Amino acid sequence: MSNSRVDSSLPAQPNLRLTIIAADGLYKRDVFRFPDPFAVATLGGEQTKTTTVIKRTLNPYWNESFDLRANEESILAVQIFDQKKFKKKDQGFLGVINVRVGDVVDFSSGQDQMLTRDLKKSTDNLVVHGKLIINLSTNLEAPPRGNLAPANNPNGSRPSLSTPNASHSSGFPGASTPSHTSAPGGVLMANGAMSNNPTPGHAPAAGSAGSGAATTNGAAARQGGTMGSFEDAQGRLPTGWERREDNLGRTYYVDHNTRSTSWNRPSASGTTETQRNERDANTQVERQRHQNRTLPEDRTGANSPNLQQQQAASGNTANAATMMATGATTAGTGELPPLWEQRHTPEGRPYFVDHNTRTTTWVDPRRQQYIRMYGGQNASNSIQQQPVSQLGPLPSGWEMRLTNTARVYFVDHNTKTTTWDDPRLPSSLDQNVPQYKRDFRRKLIYFRSQPALRILSGQCHVKVRRSHIFEDSYAEIMRQSATDLKKRLMIKFDGEDGLDYGGLSREFFFLLSHEMFNPFYCLFEYSAHDNYTLQINPHSGINPEHLNYFKFIGRVVGLAIFHRRFLDAFFIGALYKMMLNKAVALSDMEGVDADFHRSLQWMLDNPIEGVLDQTFSTEDERFGQTNVEDLKPGGRDIEVTDANKKEYVDLMVKWRIQKRIDEQFQAFITGFHELIPAELVNVFDERELELLIGGIAEIDVEDWKKHTDYRGYTESDEVIKFFWQTIRSWDGEQKSRLLQFATGTSRIPVNGFKDLQGSDGPRRFTIEKAGEVNNLPKSHTCFNRLDLPPYKSLEALQTKLTMAVEETMGFGQE
Repeated sequence: MSNSRVDSSLPAQPNLRLTIIAADGLYKRDVFRFPDPFAVATLGGEQTKTTTVIKRTLNPYWNESFDLRANEESILAVQIFDQKKFKKKDQGFLGVINVRVGDVVDFSSGQDQMLTRDLKKSTDNLVVHGKLIINLSTNLEAPPRGNLAPANNPNGSRPSLSTPNASHSSGFPGASTPSHTSAPGGVLMANGAMSNNPTPGHAPAAGSAGSGAATTNGAAARQGGTMGSFEDAQGRLPTGWERREDNLGRTYYVDHNTRSTSWNRPSASGTTETQRNERDANTQVERQRHQNRTLPEDRTGANSPNLQQQQAASGNTANAATMMATGATTAGTGELPPLWEQRHTPEGRPYFVDHNTRTTTWVDPRRQQYIRMYGGQNASNSIQQQPVSQLGPLPSGWEMRLTNTARVYFVDHNTKTTTWDDPRLPSSLDQNVPQYKRDFRRKLIYFRSQPALRILSGQCHVKVRRSHIFEDSYAEIMRQSATDLKKRLMIKFDGEDGLDYGGLSREFFFLLSHEMFNPFYCLFEYSAHDNYTLQINPHSGINPEHLNYFKFIGRVVGLAIFHRRFLDAFFIGALYKMMLNKAVALSDMEGVDADFHRSLQWMLDNPIEGVLDQTFSTEDERFGQTNVEDLKPGGRDIEVTDANKKEYVDLMVKWRIQKRIDEQFQAFITGFHELIPAELVNVFDERELELLIGGIAEIDVEDWKKHTDYRGYTESDEVIKFFWQTIRSWDGEQKSRLLQFATGTSRIPVNGFKDLQGSDGPRRFTIEKAGEVNNLPKSHTCFNRLDLPPYKSLEALQTKLTMAVEETMGFGQE
C-alpha cells in the first residue's frame, strides 16, 4: 500500500519527456570488476522510472525515454546504482543529480534541453565522480528519442547506430561481402555491436581518442536527437565519416569513402584526397622504417675494423681469452679433409666441394687461417693456426671468398653484405662489449646455421594481388606444404613486373602483416596498453574458420623468420613467452590490462578477508552470454582467503592471458613450428624473440630526448646528461632493449616518440628520480616510466643501466 502523497497540482497527462542518455567516468568501487550501472529517475517522490542494466562499464549508454507529469516546482532526481551490489548496504550507489524542472524548461512553449551534470554524493558521503547526460523535452508529439537499447538486450551493450548492412559481412577473407557494405571487415563483436578498429599498420595518434558519448555539443545533439554515430562533441562529421568506439571505450573514426580508420577526428575542411595523402605519407614513413630494421648479425659489413684496430683493442679484453680471425691464410698442402673433393670450373679455376655439408667454396680447406688469441690471465697474445674445415660449416647463405691479395673475406647473401670477420668466430664487433651482447649475436649465428633452417633447393612461388593480399596469401601459403615453403621464396604481385631479389618479399611481409593483424578481422586486438601492441582476440570464434586463420598466421611468422624477413607487428610480452613455452606471471598482466594488474597486486599486498568477496571463479562474456568459469575444479564454491590468495592470483593470471585463447594459440603455434622447430627458437628469451620477428628499429635519440618528461630531475642535471650520453653511445640493439625495458615493446609509433602510448592514453617517456644509488633502475611499462637513481658518475650509470636492461627480466628488480 503506497502512502505517498498525490500532488494535485500535477497535470493529469504526461507533459515532460525525460531521456537518460549516458554516464561517463563513473567511480570504480570494486577492485576486480567494473560496475553494472543502471539509472533510477524519481520525480516529486511519486513517479519512478528505471533504465536497463549495462554490464561492466564506467561509461554506460542507455538512451532511454520516459514520459512524466511535472510542473515548474517539481524536483527531478536521477541516481546511478551498481546492479551487482544493489542488495548490499550502500546499494552500489554511484552518484546522483538533482534538477528543478522549472529552471530548465518552460512549459508554456515546446522546449528541448540537454543537460550534462556532475554526479553528486548522497548523504552517506560515498566517493563518486563522473557526469550524467540527460535530455528534457516538453514536446511529447515527437517520437521518443530513446529506446535504442532494447530492454531485453542480454548484455546492455551500446547499440550500433546507423551501420547499414554491416551485419551481413563476416569481415574475413573469402567471405561474401556485399559491395555496398558500410565498411570492409565490419565484424560482429561479442557484445553484439559492430566493431571496426583502426588498422595497426596505420597506427594513429591516439591523443585524439576520447569518450565520444560522454561530452556532447548540445546544439548538435538537439538537431539529431541524441549524439549519433555521425557526430561528436565538436558537431557533425564530414560526409562519409562515422564515430565508433572499440571494446576499450576508445573513440575512433571510420572513413567510408576510403574504407579506412583513424584515431584522429577528421577536419571539416579536409578533403578525402588530402586525408588519403596524409595516410599514405605515414605508411611510407612506416614502410621505410620497417625496411631499415636489422639484427646484430646483419651489421657485419665491409666497415669492420682492420687488423691494426683489432690489435689496438686487444689490451682491453682482460680476463676472457677471445679468438680473432685475422683473415690471413697459408697455402694448403697434403691430403684434403675427409669427404672433401677438389674440382675445376670450365675456365680451369679450382674449387672445393664439402660433401659433409653439401657446400662449395673457392677456399682450399687445407689452408691454415691464423687465429689470434687475445687476453688470458697473463694478458699475453699468441697466434695459433687452425684449419678452416675444423670450424664447421658456414651459416646458411654465407660464402667464403678471396681478394686479389689472397685475403679471406665472407659474403652474406641473405643481406648482400661482406665482412672480414668469420661468422663462426667471435669478431671484432664483439670487442669491448658485455658478454650478453655476444650471447645474442652468437644465438643468431647458431640459430641460422642449423640444418633445419637452410633454404632447400627449388623455388616457392607466391602470387598475390595487393588489393586482396590477405585472401590470396592465405590461399597460396596454406595450399603448400611446409617443405615447399622452405624453398627460395619468389613473390609476385599480380599485374606487376619484376623479379624478387629480396625487395618484393620485404614489401610482401610488410603489407601482409598490416592486413592479417588488422583488428577488423577479429583475430587480433590492440592491448589495453597502447594502440599498436597486439594480442589474440578471445572472441575470434565469431568466425567458424578462425583456427585455420591462426594456423596460417603462425606459418607466416615462421616463414618470415625462416627467410630472414621482418613483420611490422609487435605482440604483448606474454605472447612471446607463450611461444617459448614459458609460464606467464603477474608481471605479464601489466601489458594486457594495467588496471587488473594493479588490482591483483593490491590483493597480494593487503589483507582481503572481510574486504573482498571472491571465489575461485570468474565471469566470461562471449557473444552476449555471461558464463561462470571455475579457475579450478569446484572453484565457484571455494572462497578466496589470505591463505590461498596467491594461488588465486596465479590461476587468474593464467586464465586471463592463456586459457581464454588456448584454442587460438595452439593453432597459431602449430603453424609456426611447421617452419621453426621449438628446440631452436627456445635459445632466445622473449625480448630477443620480439627483435627476431620485428627486427631492430633505427631509434632517433634526439627525438626521444625531445619528447621526454622529468620528475624530480631537470634536463640540466648531471645524471640526466650521463643518461643521454650513454644512450647515444649504444648501438641499435641496446637502444631497442632499453625501449623494451621501459615501455614493454621496441615498437615506435609512426610519428615518433611524441605519440608514445601508455595504458591510459598518450604517455610521454618519463625519467623519475627514485631509488638508492646502489639499486638498479626500475621500469613501469604501463606508464612508459623509468625510475632512475641519482648515480654519481657516468661509469656507475652505464653499469647499472646496462645490467637492468640486459640482465633482468620482469619489473622492480633490485
